[in-house]
Amino acid sequence: MIDTQIPIHEKYGGVVPEIASRNHIEAISRVMKKALEEANVKLEEIDAITPTYGPGLVGALLVGVSYAKALAFAKGIPLVGVNHIQGHIAANYVTYQELEPPFLCIMMSGGNTQIIQVKSYTEFEVLGKTRDDAIRRSF
Repeated sequence: MIDTQIPIHEKYGGVVPEIASRNHIEAISRVMKKALEEANVKLEEIDAITPTYGPGLVGALLVGVSYAKALAFAKGIPLVGVNHIQGHIAANYVTYQELEPPFLCIMMSGGNTQIIQVKSYTEFEVLGKTRDDAIRRSF
């Protein structure tokens, strides 16, 4: 399930953190329900909830972590935090099942840009990074 905010932020020439956070609040329940539906999985079949906790836009991450904590508590299942950047890298393994480390990854996500050497499935080295999305904007 993909829910994009690109059309919303294009008007401003980049991500506006407050707008991103508010849109996360509006979308999170709908996205979760649609993801379960597309996966043909019921919430009762989920063994753990794994939100990304950072780095990234604090407000948007807080929405996800808060939602995940409430859901995990309500269902009595474990909550396991995942590094946001590592989560993006790992998502590539779903789309590109032939992808195997080592490889070089340029990670552009909201206000965070990094060049990462992916040494193994669990070992990463950040070769360069910005504190904003300057590299993303150049593309």
